Amino acid sequence: MEQSKTISAPQSRIHVLDALRGFALLGVILMHMLQHFGVFSGAPTSEPQFPILDTAIQWLSQHVIMGKFINIFAFLFGLSFFIQMDRGAKKGIDFRKRFIWRMVILFAIGIVGNSFFTADILPIYAAFGVIMVLLFPLKNWILIVIAILLLIGTPRIIATNYERTVKTEQTENIPQQSISNESNKNRQATPNPITERPSFLKSAKRNLTTGFVGKLNYQFGLNGRGYVTMALFILGLIVGRLRFFEEVETHKRRNVLLFAVFTLTCFLVSLIPLQEVTFRMLMSGVELSPFMLVSMALKDIQSVLFSGALALGFIILCQTNGIGKYLNTIIPYGRMGLTNYVAQSIVGGTMFSMWGLGAVFGSWGITEVFVLGLAVYIIQAIFSKYWLKYFLYGPLEWFWRSATYLKIQPFRKKE
Repeated sequence: MEQSKTISAPQSRIHVLDALRGFALLGVILMHMLQHFGVFSGAPTSEPQFPILDTAIQWLSQHVIMGKFINIFAFLFGLSFFIQMDRGAKKGIDFRKRFIWRMVILFAIGIVGNSFFTADILPIYAAFGVIMVLLFPLKNWILIVIAILLLIGTPRIIATNYERTVKTEQTENIPQQSISNESNKNRQATPNPITERPSFLKSAKRNLTTGFVGKLNYQFGLNGRGYVTMALFILGLIVGRLRFFEEVETHKRRNVLLFAVFTLTCFLVSLIPLQEVTFRMLMSGVELSPFMLVSMALKDIQSVLFSGALALGFIILCQTNGIGKYLNTIIPYGRMGLTNYVAQSIVGGTMFSMWGLGAVFGSWGITEVFVLGLAVYIIQAIFSKYWLKYFLYGPLEWFWRSATYLKIQPFRKKE
């Protein structure tokens, strides 16, 4: 069959998935805003203007937003992968090679976002997308086993044992003074962003070099965030095979039951006493005990369960009369998910960078940046709604689609 054929049209979409993607991106931008997009602005922190609200929002970010909404976003990527492969198969098209090329394009788009925001996740998603093509032929039970191994922290356990072995050998064979001198040398070689004259090019270079390496360490080091993401990709593929979302409108009772199961299981896991393992501890090279490894695995599992409960709760609300019509207003936002995510990275990076508007927004407190995130999201939602009145796709969605098929795709809606 011809590889140049397209496999889907903008009309043949599952609207609840677009709404869910828009919901996920709300949490993503709010969390990134609270983290100032990981950018050092150089602006002095101002006195808290809303201390009570600051405390409440900080609790919300730590217990509800952080890691949960990006989990939904990752799950939907895996599900979208299945939908594209499945639609291609139904039309007699082997979409695997085309999908790999599609991931190459996504990686390039992600590099642009990465120039503004070092934690932009798209390059990682692109690499995982290629792995998904290799995993696609596997049976569901094998995929479930792989996902479980990733969620229980198997790569982290292997890495910890390996590092413990290497550290023991280094301690035995290398003089302590040499280690200290090398550490000081590396510390001195690290550029100080405060003394550098800020510019976008310098910031982009840092984001794409040392920043990118730091992101890889976060994703695939002891924190292991990337392995959770890969597990969610696989779970999205499995759920797609089960045709869950194709029947979601007709199985409302099942949705409520699953929501209760996810919520109860998440609550039961939260009752287990866990040892707190912070990012700072991981970066300081603290040796992880078996109990700490178990704690980290259970926290990852709890995060995934929480995300599942959030997603199912949102779907139930979408199917509720009176509430659903309001939640459906973010369907256009989700349809333009790629455009809106990259725009978040560009806007956020510009707002908080020293070369941008960091002197203005860098000093803002928790409540102020939270409201700022809501404002940016609302503006994007309004823009998405009116854009899709006249165009078939978002700007980046159209570019991605055209580049995928190496052919200019229809863009404007016919009047």
